[in-house]
Amino acid sequence: MNRNNGMLYAPAGKSKPVVEPGEFVIAAMSLEHGHIYGMCNGLVEAGATLKWVYDPDPQKVKLFCQRYPQVRVAFSEAQILEDSEVQLVAAAAIPSERCSLGLEVMSHGKDYFTDKTPFTTLDQVAAARAKAEETGRKYMVYYSERLHVESAIHAGKLIQDGAIGRVIQVMGTGPHRLNAPSRPDWFFRHEQYGGILCDIGSHQIEQFLFYAGCKDAKVMSSKVANYNNPLYPELEDFGDATLIGDNGASHYFRVDWFTPDGLGTWGDGRTFILGTDGYIEMRKYIDVARDSQGDHLYLVNHEGEYHMELKGKVGYPFFGELIVDCLERTERAMTQEHAFKAGELCIVAQNEAVRIQ
Repeated sequence: MNRNNGMLYAPAGKSKPVVEPGEFVIAAMSLEHGHIYGMCNGLVEAGATLKWVYDPDPQKVKLFCQRYPQVRVAFSEAQILEDSEVQLVAAAAIPSERCSLGLEVMSHGKDYFTDKTPFTTLDQVAAARAKAEETGRKYMVYYSERLHVESAIHAGKLIQDGAIGRVIQVMGTGPHRLNAPSRPDWFFRHEQYGGILCDIGSHQIEQFLFYAGCKDAKVMSSKVANYNNPLYPELEDFGDATLIGDNGASHYFRVDWFTPDGLGTWGDGRTFILGTDGYIEMRKYIDVARDSQGDHLYLVNHEGEYHMELKGKVGYPFFGELIVDCLERTERAMTQEHAFKAGELCIVAQNEAVRIQ
């Protein structure tokens, strides 16, 4: 991975197919964000057959075909949407356009798998909820900072097994490296990227809802700022928020674009989970100045202190579960309401944020 470009973040794991070749056919389109590679990696490793790719930019398509030489190039979105073999469309469109594409995909009887953030306005959330109800199709979201991180997956299992008791607080930090020259124009246009809390903040809120077992939450406070990027006045390079879940658990997170060049990866993402009987810390992508590998998990409870190195040991079950969900119309991987609620709350936090001048 190019250490200066977080958009190339594309985890790959061991192949654990849940279907036979051709049993679950997918297509990729709208290749605006590099997360499309992580999305497709996960699905292909779980057995999906990647049939088509489409994007109006031939250079993006060329690079995609180099990564997936088995894929066929479509001449238009319609060619994919009208192909009855395609069961799911994966897409990483410009954030403000993700919902409209999803509505079109679902209207054609296909499930939709979008990069985060899934929405940039509350009207989009309402439209997607209505379309999901109308069509019975899925509007799934690639919340990669939990779904494609082995320490994050294992943390969920530890919590489920009661290792730290009832979760009462989740704190998250999501720093990213800006590397402005590599970013597309839309990245700096607020209406298109949605704001920092809406964009990378969506990861943090999704994790809180999952780890704390919340179905809903209230945004208590939030703020955003552009501290150091006057050349990009619509960019927010800092944001944070505090939430309280419907079960009383609390949440604080901070996201920013201030990863220094000296760090060996794109961001030192960490999550801290406090329970009534212990706590967990995840050092997801690097253990600073100690280990360039990520996926370190620290657990302390009444039985002792534990350090777990989880890289390559846990896998990424979400993708296989999603495929089975699409085939059987179940909700093993993620409930539809959870995906929507995380997307909704990050917009609320963004809309209500104090703007620091």
